[in-house]
Amino acid sequence: MPSNKQLRQVVVVGAGVAGTMAAQTLRAEGYDGELTLVGAERYAAYHRPALSKKLLTGEVYRAGIDMAPQNEFEVRALRGVSAVGLDMASRTVQLREGADERTMPFDGLVIASGADVRPWPGGSVPDGVMPLRTVDDCLAIRSKLGRRTRVVVVGGGFIGTEVAASLRSLGLTVTLVSREDALLQSALGEEMGSCWTDLHRRHGVDVHLGVAVESLVGDGHVKAVRLSDGLKLKADLVLFGLGVEPATGWLRGSGIPVDKGVVCDATGAVEGVPGVVAAGDVARWWHPLYQEHLRIEHWDQASRQGVTVARTLLAGPGNAEEYDAVPYFWSDQYDVKLQLVGVPTGHDNVEVVEGSVREGEFVAAYGKNGRTIAVLSTIPGRVNDYRGVIADAAAFPPRLNAKADSTTST
Repeated sequence: MPSNKQLRQVVVVGAGVAGTMAAQTLRAEGYDGELTLVGAERYAAYHRPALSKKLLTGEVYRAGIDMAPQNEFEVRALRGVSAVGLDMASRTVQLREGADERTMPFDGLVIASGADVRPWPGGSVPDGVMPLRTVDDCLAIRSKLGRRTRVVVVGGGFIGTEVAASLRSLGLTVTLVSREDALLQSALGEEMGSCWTDLHRRHGVDVHLGVAVESLVGDGHVKAVRLSDGLKLKADLVLFGLGVEPATGWLRGSGIPVDKGVVCDATGAVEGVPGVVAAGDVARWWHPLYQEHLRIEHWDQASRQGVTVARTLLAGPGNAEEYDAVPYFWSDQYDVKLQLVGVPTGHDNVEVVEGSVREGEFVAAYGKNGRTIAVLSTIPGRVNDYRGVIADAAAFPPRLNAKADSTTST
């Protein structure tokens, strides 16, 4: 097992925000050995949240979403190269670039391979049916947009709702289809998710809930979408956001523990595998506050985990610090900024503790077993005042001050 002094060859698999932050932190905190950053995409790290927002609408150019390096650091960056295997006995990563394969040795490994978009079920699709996960996806979608383009968005999660909002802001005809009874239901619950259902309908999106896509209509190019309730929706473009799966296929047979993501302790160290850490969408970390393993697909989380795993490698076994920060997430849709601290999964209660849902400015708290586990707000920055409440597992509902006590009914 390499200690911090023995660490001389570090390979970072994944050149997104988690991998890039890990590499930057290693250099910033004194690591002077070999450092290789392996990225399947041909681009340097970029801000993925912009893909469904400003890059999609054309408000920013392609270069405008690149992550600006916090500092210049020496790294061997391999672009357009995929990790296809891992051998822990020889401590090597198998890489593929086109038809060429090679192995790369390591004594420290950062697994930050991210997640892969779930494909359209049923195999091949007509032209004009597209996902949104990468820069190339976004640019391809933009190339197909015209003034009269009729777009059907399939999936009522954050990607689907953000894409719908962005395209609606361009004046396009947008239909949004979700299997659930409210938009964002899996993330926020039905009660709070209904707020965003109403928001999209107010902005002219044709929202269909509780239905699935039965078939795609079109010979060569999509012309319509047929729903499970028999309704047929005309479409020039179908964009789908059906979620993602952690990119762990290259780890098969390696001995790395995978259970809905790479299983890590609270420091980002892969459980039972010395000298290997994982961060970002691929990783499922133990969270001391929630007392369970969590895989969180948030930009902020990926960035912070990247920093943490670099420090874990440098600290060596038994010396790393646990990461127990309260998770944070945001989503911009129309003129509303959704901000969420904590993890509402499994909540058994939700209550508006400030403001009014009817007026569009509110704070809602999620409770579980009498404790506050998450807070959602449309008031910019207000969620920051509740971080301590969640970290301390305060009683539900939380009360910060007199303002919070004067709750207005929804």
